[in-house]
Amino acid sequence: MGNVMVINMGLKSVRCILFDFEGTKLGSAAEPIKTAINDKCVEQNPEEWWSKTQIVMKKVVGDSKVRKVDYITVTTSASCLVCVGSNGDSLMPALMISDKRAEKEVEELKKISLFELVRKKTSLDASCSLMLPKIMWVKNNRQQVFENTKYFLTPNDYLIQKLCGVVITDYLNALKYHYVSEEKTYPQKLLERLDIPIEKFPKVENTGKKVGVIYKTIASEIGINANAQIVLSSYDAICSFIGSGVSEEGEASDVSGTVTVFRTLSRKKEIRPNLKIYDLPFYQEDARIVGGSNNLGGGLIEWVKQCYYQREEYPYEIMEKDAGESDIGAKGLIFLPYLLGERTPIWNNHARGVFFGLERMHTRKDMTRAVFESTGFIDMDMVEAIQDTGITVETVRVSGGLARLNLISQIKADILNKDILVLSEFETTSTGAAMIVLTGQGIFTQIKAAASKFTSVRMIIKPNRENHKKYTYMYQLYKDTYRSLSDLFERRIKILEDTRSDREVRIENL
Repeated sequence: MGNVMVINMGLKSVRCILFDFEGTKLGSAAEPIKTAINDKCVEQNPEEWWSKTQIVMKKVVGDSKVRKVDYITVTTSASCLVCVGSNGDSLMPALMISDKRAEKEVEELKKISLFELVRKKTSLDASCSLMLPKIMWVKNNRQQVFENTKYFLTPNDYLIQKLCGVVITDYLNALKYHYVSEEKTYPQKLLERLDIPIEKFPKVENTGKKVGVIYKTIASEIGINANAQIVLSSYDAICSFIGSGVSEEGEASDVSGTVTVFRTLSRKKEIRPNLKIYDLPFYQEDARIVGGSNNLGGGLIEWVKQCYYQREEYPYEIMEKDAGESDIGAKGLIFLPYLLGERTPIWNNHARGVFFGLERMHTRKDMTRAVFESTGFIDMDMVEAIQDTGITVETVRVSGGLARLNLISQIKADILNKDILVLSEFETTSTGAAMIVLTGQGIFTQIKAAASKFTSVRMIIKPNRENHKKYTYMYQLYKDTYRSLSDLFERRIKILEDTRSDREVRIENL
């Protein structure tokens, strides 16, 4: 029986998982990744990605004692810009997806008439979280890097070219460059207007396609066969969605690792456009993937741990116990979870985290409960945006680190008033990447067939109708709190810019 090796790099770590064709995990290893972060800057070092990728690959091979690998694929965070020189190495730190330095470039892009045509074709507005504004920022602020850049790549593309020397991306990653999928081309006239050479962009192929063979020197160093095939999957949000096993209309998935990825699959030919969320073609299934990702999901819980539970031996267990001992609605306390600004569905880089309604009686338990409940409000915001397109969400499959906390899954069921299906496998990004590869290579005829091997439901959590009624009022207060503070978020940023010329950059693991 054959196997597929998945390199899965998120915002916190790079992992390597080896599966056989039946979905059995043969081995896994992980290494943490550091992030440089301040108010606008979110950077990582691509050379650290590559060195740690080799470490985890070698460890998996050694631990599993599997020396023959059929397929290797890479799935990473999307919309992170890597400027690569002619030798294949990065020329500067990668601008990560939540980096906000390209705000001026976003405004510049919106004023260009050619962009309006591209926006209509792609249904993508300008945003700091997308690739073109980031490239424009490099051009405006790191001119020497821009001139010396051979290719502007995503982390997926960067690691693939390190593995086999081929500069290529999948069409779903390409969409982050405002690639026009129906025309199968980058927006050439817009790029000419921006004076960005199209030759600096990677070639685009479909997911599931073989693109190269691993370098012999790397294969030898890792300890595997020299003819292992490199196959395209896609970025982590897409792979985690596929790995959730969603295959029918009305099913959605919530994958909450560092961020929350909330998406649904639809085979409707026409849906109402909604710029709050993404509507992506999924050619392998003749369907579309609708939804998006925010800036922090499970990362909120890590923040709570750092603030209130650092000295606890079992922080997550104590955290869940504390939140469970508070009331529904956290005794009137609302938490806005926008610690890094927000992407889907509010698209506000200036929004920040807020505890609203804090009283003398509130304790650590209530504050933790309010953060837990905000993860459900995040999902409700996503569901409303999806349903505005005419797509109905009936059930939600949950995975990722947050799915390990049963209280959070119950809160989500109560807020959404929908069944929550908790998956057995929390690492759905890696399973989804493997499923895309094996479907593309004909091992499975459809994603649904692959899902029958790779995914299963551990338990189903039913909503509590009485709790849902209470959460309906709290959710409205949550929405109104954000709307009321929108102008103040803008004022805050202006004050910071006027009073502090430089924000301290700190290094941490997200």
